[in-house]
Amino acid sequence: QAARCSGAGGAAAREVRQQQGSFRELLLRMRALPAALTTLPLELTILYNSLLFNMGAADSAIEGEAEGIRQGLLRVLEACGACGQDLGTEELWQKVLQEVTVEELQAPLHRLGALQAAWWLAASRLGSTAGLFRLLSNAEDQGRARCSEGENELLYLLKAWRVPAEGASLPLVQSAEDLKESLCTAAAFLQGLQELEAGNFPTALSFLQEAAGGFCSRRVLAQIYTCLGCCAQRMGKPQTALLHLKRALQADFQCLPALSHAAAVYHELGETEAELQALALLYEALEKNPPAPASSSSYLLIRIELFVHTPILASLLRHHRPSEVKYLLAQRCLQDGRVADAVEHYLDFLALLQEGLQQQVPLDAGSALPRIPEVFLEAASALEQAGRHEDAITVCEEVISRTTDLIPRTLRVEERLEQPECPSPGAGLTGGLLSQKKESLCCLAWRAAGYLHQGWAWARLGKSKEAVTQFSRCLGDLLRVQLYGSGVEPTESLLPEVEVLQKIRFLSLIGRGAQFLELERHKEALLDFQHSLQISPGDPAAASYLVQALWKLNRKQEAAAHWQKFSQSPAGEDGQQEGQGRPFPLYLASCLKQAMFPHGESLARSVQDYLGTTSQDPS
Repeated sequence: QAARCSGAGGAAAREVRQQQGSFRELLLRMRALPAALTTLPLELTILYNSLLFNMGAADSAIEGEAEGIRQGLLRVLEACGACGQDLGTEELWQKVLQEVTVEELQAPLHRLGALQAAWWLAASRLGSTAGLFRLLSNAEDQGRARCSEGENELLYLLKAWRVPAEGASLPLVQSAEDLKESLCTAAAFLQGLQELEAGNFPTALSFLQEAAGGFCSRRVLAQIYTCLGCCAQRMGKPQTALLHLKRALQADFQCLPALSHAAAVYHELGETEAELQALALLYEALEKNPPAPASSSSYLLIRIELFVHTPILASLLRHHRPSEVKYLLAQRCLQDGRVADAVEHYLDFLALLQEGLQQQVPLDAGSALPRIPEVFLEAASALEQAGRHEDAITVCEEVISRTTDLIPRTLRVEERLEQPECPSPGAGLTGGLLSQKKESLCCLAWRAAGYLHQGWAWARLGKSKEAVTQFSRCLGDLLRVQLYGSGVEPTESLLPEVEVLQKIRFLSLIGRGAQFLELERHKEALLDFQHSLQISPGDPAAASYLVQALWKLNRKQEAAAHWQKFSQSPAGEDGQQEGQGRPFPLYLASCLKQAMFPHGESLARSVQDYLGTTSQDPS
């Protein structure tokens, strides 16, 4: 069936090219003769058909069509004994429509005017289009009056335009009436997109609803409903957004961007099950039917697709690649605690990388993917939570080996980024150095996180010595960074990369200290917990571990004093807890969980029993 469709499409394309060549040749022959009022209606009709074929075959409104229209207008003036070579296109149209009153030329000129409007709409010249239709409809005052009453002037003028009766001089390959309907829909669609981009959502919604009720293909209707869904989502109306996106899929089930937007709305609503189902359907559809270029198979040569192609529309209708959707499935499953599913999706994604299918792994700015080392670390986090500690160690080793040569021996970085009030002549060079340092910080964070994950994995395997080794390597890596700044400031002013490095250092100190306790190296454990509290004062896990270390060193009175101090402080006071401030990378989620103190209740009972005993025996 696909072959038959392809064959039919090829035959139609050949027919269009043949007709296009025939009209071009005929037009050249007529233009070789002096312009005459008696033959101009036929010549302008041939020009109209020729331009229709040109635009339809090109799948876009191109510069040559505008020049073809201009030459037609100049031929009209030539036949009337006038000249307009020095006039711009808008002035030329004004001169022709105001000075040429020959009845036989009105219908051909109106048809060319509709083509000119299509070309101007393709260039988003809405004002020029409105001005042209004021002339075509003699509706200067009426259009402005309707505009002052709140009705959109361009749409009013397009609807008010009465297409002159078609002459019988030559058949038209597309009627002006069909073209008028397409222009009305396109004008509403374009203005809706402009208002959507400007953030005027109620106005955008009104225009897009107007476009949805207009004349268009099912494919364009699906695009309009997708834009309506995005507009409703930005207005804070997720249920309305889902309704529009459902209509988009009903109009064209191949409108996959509607499915990806629906997944985003479900994510916003916290409906994880529905979001994962939408992403799974999207991935399955992309695997079976990869997005194809827009087809030009239609009985209309001039279609809305030819002159509605703005950047915001391209952004809203961007097709995700299968690898992006696979990653989103993995990420959402990991965030929702569906560890087994997350592992499966992450391993599928990593298989794409290992097979070298780079074309399936987009790295552009619009991609949903983070940096590739972060994906590896997220996969390691999922593997750890699934109890596959050896596999997690192997995945982290890949990150460590790939980033080793990218990290300088020392890295001197300012803790906080201060933006200069006025850019200096050397700002470009400074920005380049800052970007390079940030990249080095990212590489350092990835490798340190690799060691961090390996430390926790060895700890879960009961190999405390190996765990201490990896935690120590992590901390040694972080010593490469020499931070300098200006005093103590709120955490929010830290560079994001520096903040991540500090969190990795904190988690590594907690991990190593916990393993020192397992090895009964209590003094070394105490030092690590004291250092961790310097990084994150008041952190409940670090505070509890500190009390435990003091307790095991038989410094019970000191341990009890610290316990009382920390237990009397409000939870999280002076400490940065998860969920406050800037979020940490997803690949640290499992480490944050593992760093939680596991023996809180038993430690509290021991300390309380001790305090009860000492209160009864003052000596």
